[in-house]
Amino acid sequence: MTLEIRGLQFAYGEESVLDGIDFTAESGELLGLLGPNGSGKSTLLQCCTRLLEPDGGEETLEGDRVGDLPADERARRIGYVPQTESRTFPASVFETVLQGRRPHGGWTPSVRDREAVEVTIERLGIDELAARNVSELSGGQRQKVRLGRAIVGDPSVLLLDEPTSALDLKHRLEVMDLLVEHVRERDVTGLLAIHDLNLAARYCDRVALLADGQIHAVGAPDVLTSETVRAVYGVEASVREHRDRQLVVPEQPATGSRADVQSTDRTEDAPGAVEGTATDD
Repeated sequence: MTLEIRGLQFAYGEESVLDGIDFTAESGELLGLLGPNGSGKSTLLQCCTRLLEPDGGEETLEGDRVGDLPADERARRIGYVPQTESRTFPASVFETVLQGRRPHGGWTPSVRDREAVEVTIERLGIDELAARNVSELSGGQRQKVRLGRAIVGDPSVLLLDEPTSALDLKHRLEVMDLLVEHVRERDVTGLLAIHDLNLAARYCDRVALLADGQIHAVGAPDVLTSETVRAVYGVEASVREHRDRQLVVPEQPATGSRADVQSTDRTEDAPGAVEGTATDD
């Protein structure tokens, strides 16, 4: 399903965050959203889900305006994995993943809903944790549970906000492997906000670099060049080819650049925006 964004605008009061965002994401594609803190990645995802109402522009799914869809229809078609969750309630892994089926049938789960949960948690490799309370799990396990809750309803579009944030290297790779497998096998449109440039280059089909509320560049991972990294992040970096992938090696802040611009975007982006290796964000 094609997700098309045209002229998207959003501001917090007088502070413009998104200023005319344009891009298209296709079925079976994982599109990575890259950019420094405050560039609008999380805000963009929340506008796509209508957790935030855009000030202007248009978002369509196969020609249907997202803003015109009923809430339950929007929830069926768009899955969302937030960067963090401020409140947690006592619930098992099974019960938490089951929440993702509510747009399909309400509060009383059917046999089909339960079967979908069983299949999903088995795919994620967390079936042995099904009866465990989510609060007892590790960070990597909880992130898999969030991913399961988003995909169990089989949405056409999957939006993920820093799904590898605060995970160690092993769990980062596991989560990204699961995500790519799901996007390609189910022909889902995937939109991923991520800090780690090398992880994005390894897993994403295309990347879009945000700066000053606009798309600075979009394309295959080879748009990650020394010049684009300098322009967007304010950092000098070496970009090399490694096993047919881009490898970004940060060196130092670029003199007279945007290195010290914007530090936060409300709900967005942990520190470490230019980490090229799998360190915690």
